[in-house]
Amino acid sequence: MEVLVLLSTFVLLFLLGVPIAFCIGAATLCAFFVAMDALPALTTMAQRTAGGLNSFALLAIPLFILSGQLMARGGIARRLIDFAKAFIGMLPGGLAFVNIVSCMLFGSISGSAVAATSAVGGFMIPEMEREGYKRNFGAALTAASSTTGLLIPPSNILIVYAVASGGISIAALFVAGYLPGLLMGLALMVVAAGYARKHRLPASSAVSLREVGRRTVAALPSLLLIVIVIGGILGGLFTATEAGAVAVIYAFGLAVFAYREVAWSELGNILLRAAETTAIVMFLIGTSITMSWLLAYENVPEVMAATLLGISENPLIILLIINLLLLLVGVFMDLTPAVLIFTPIFLPVAVELGMSPLHFGIMLVLNLTIGLCTPPVGSILFVSSAVARTDIATIVRPMLPMYLALIAALLLVTYVPQISEGLPRMLGLM
Repeated sequence: MEVLVLLSTFVLLFLLGVPIAFCIGAATLCAFFVAMDALPALTTMAQRTAGGLNSFALLAIPLFILSGQLMARGGIARRLIDFAKAFIGMLPGGLAFVNIVSCMLFGSISGSAVAATSAVGGFMIPEMEREGYKRNFGAALTAASSTTGLLIPPSNILIVYAVASGGISIAALFVAGYLPGLLMGLALMVVAAGYARKHRLPASSAVSLREVGRRTVAALPSLLLIVIVIGGILGGLFTATEAGAVAVIYAFGLAVFAYREVAWSELGNILLRAAETTAIVMFLIGTSITMSWLLAYENVPEVMAATLLGISENPLIILLIINLLLLLVGVFMDLTPAVLIFTPIFLPVAVELGMSPLHFGIMLVLNLTIGLCTPPVGSILFVSSAVARTDIATIVRPMLPMYLALIAALLLVTYVPQISEGLPRMLGLM
């Protein structure tokens, strides 16, 4: 009965356009009211929400959000675009490749697909249009490419999965995300190369070795953030949470003192935006963890596992079904609550099939990132269409081959565990 009330309330509020965090919180509270008296229901809801946020690992999220805000305002995107142009801009379809690589780099450094879409797209979409690319294609490519940075560390969503899965190593997850993230980028490059060849688009002019060196030097401090954070974690110098503090200090020094793109007067606004984003994310996490606890209390994961394992004994079929369900979820639900709610439901099934929690986590995150650029609630689509000054309907059509490319990458990651587990095993992290 509680699960029926939970699901029906959630769907009703969602259809009414209520923000997803309030849908989750209100639906869970209604289910608690059905299960117990009013006062115990309110008490349990408050305790579970606060307890879910009482995690040292989650402290890394506001720190990486703040460092991402500093990076987004610090002139990083332009330097990364110039850096990418110097090396791959002269290839056929090179400007599209530059867009993809820039989104990958900026998304990983800032930790935000939305920031990557707005920062890189604001420059690259008009540039691609001047070179003969259709505006809708440029907007679609930017939206799809921005998802890749969510798998390349430092990644907030991988930290969220680490908490939801019961404490898997964040360092191992960070390392495991590299190859799948690059695979997504390569899949999109295949689509971009086909588009450029079909429309006979020219390559950008080559730059001199001196200019290549200048652009590399300009972008190197930004790229070093990834090296410092990941190198420090793997070297045992600091934890993932402490790495967030290091990232803030480094990004502050880079944006304010080295690049001088952020004035002291702007810091208050940056802190305010970081606080707003943190509040939204933490509220989502708190309510989602409470809903996950209620689902576990009602034995939903066990029922789901028994149902899926009853459909087929073939792991390939079951993993395909899980992926199809998650792709459907991603169309309607944001990334963070989806990871928190469906990790405890599907992780036991994956483990039963012999899949490691690390491998499942990368598959889960990759799958749900595709939902960020699918209608009707894909947040990246809204940002990309706004930046390109077009509408979502015209972006979706050129995105169809990109969806296929991303799904192909998803299937490779799902059925080839070495893509996710190879680097962590090599470094002794699993």
